[in-house]
Amino acid sequence: MAKIPTTINTGNWSEGHIQGIAVDKKNELIYYCFTTVLVKAKFDGTVIGWVKGFIGHLGCIDFNDDDGKVYASLELKHDSIGTSIEKNTGVKLASENAFYIAIIDVDKITGPDMDAEKDEVVKTTYLPKVVEWYDAVLPDGTPHKYAVSGIDGTGVGPVFGDANGTKKLMVACGIYGDNNREDNDFNIIMQYDLKSLNESSLTPSQLTPHHSGIEPEEIYFLYTGNTDWGIQNLEYDEYTGNWLVAVYRGHKEQFKNYPFFIIDGKVKPRSEKVTYGETGKVLTLFNEGISFNRGTTGMYSFGDGLYYFSHDYRNEDKTFASNIRLYKFDEKESFLPVENN
Repeated sequence: MAKIPTTINTGNWSEGHIQGIAVDKKNELIYYCFTTVLVKAKFDGTVIGWVKGFIGHLGCIDFNDDDGKVYASLELKHDSIGTSIEKNTGVKLASENAFYIAIIDVDKITGPDMDAEKDEVVKTTYLPKVVEWYDAVLPDGTPHKYAVSGIDGTGVGPVFGDANGTKKLMVACGIYGDNNREDNDFNIIMQYDLKSLNESSLTPSQLTPHHSGIEPEEIYFLYTGNTDWGIQNLEYDEYTGNWLVAVYRGHKEQFKNYPFFIIDGKVKPRSEKVTYGETGKVLTLFNEGISFNRGTTGMYSFGDGLYYFSHDYRNEDKTFASNIRLYKFDEKESFLPVENN
């Protein structure tokens, strides 16, 4: 691979702030998600094309080197996020809530204004477990089991505790950060088989959501303390064998409310009590958390101690953009910017 740029600018987009980035390092391509559009660009910043027509919330994205596809979380829901998307797109969502993994054949993105439903670029796989939790009403009338608000963080990597294991897609739930709840101090990560996800996928029809999907192979719990909206971005780091977790800080005073966590990828999940008296598979943090305040709007590990982190901003004309900046891993400081490469 040629010299990695220290900064790539995304250009300006009106579809919402940047949600995630993904990199095809072999072909020197980068992908950005701006809520309802997926953009394909070169390392020099030249935009090749984009896919629009999403009326749900695209979140974190990851590129799978093995099949050349981008995997993204996609939410079609009726909370403040869904209402905002309806307003911005001018399209009314279907009455039901639906959550999907969007599987994007990025080789087919060859120009501007490609359509998510019409141009055979995107397929989606339904996630019934997330719908079950989101639509649940607890015995006391509280909505959303585990305070699940949907899904966001996605990352391709080996199963926890087995760095040489088969690659899976890990999908993190969104979690409402309600300070009055006690069941939202764990984050939740689901494990999916990539082959099964692809076999169950269909062309999206967002106004009449399809239900072709699969259940997670495993469900994991990560005790971080309270976060706001759960895990925003999730990334496997081959360099350390750990998983990187970026969140919006929580607000409960009893927690330190870190913005960034690292899952120890070498430790197998342990069986412990989680919430509602249930027993779950609990993951281990590498440390209690770090104060590094980047990654919520995009991060990528090159696998050699170098990383891209998104520096998002909003322009005066109300468009959104980001500078994707290069960092290096540092044992003491966690991540340090690379000024010249």
